[in-house]
Amino acid sequence: MADPRLHTFVGGSPADPPAVRARYERLVAGSPDPTVAWCNWVIQLRDEACLVGTVQATISGPADERTAEIAWVVGTPWQGRGIASEAARGLVAWLGRQEVRAVIAHIHPEHRASAAVATAAGLAPTSIRHEGEIRWVRAAGS
Repeated sequence: MADPRLHTFVGGSPADPPAVRARYERLVAGSPDPTVAWCNWVIQLRDEACLVGTVQATISGPADERTAEIAWVVGTPWQGRGIASEAARGLVAWLGRQEVRAVIAHIHPEHRASAAVATAAGLAPTSIRHEGEIRWVRAAGS
């Protein structure tokens, strides 16, 4: 996860180990807002004893209008193997069982690999832009 290429579309640079530890400690502690749930998982390969990425969802809104903003990352050595697509499909399926009304992802317009992952997870691009990224959405019942 320390490969600078992972930041090509999202900006920034890899964090040093103390910053990574602090970030994960914040994630494990959960959202300070009781109306927001942070859901974070690591991706582990079944046949190998290694962690290769993460998927995450931030769930918010009233019960009848709950939305989830999702994201994923897979380390560069494991990209191109369908791992992110499988993980994103699993995440979206899990969110469907949580009565989430809409699933949203924001993807850089030139990030074809993430667009393919979003498509595999059942999301579709919209005309809405957020901070230069395209909003992809999967509505309830999709």
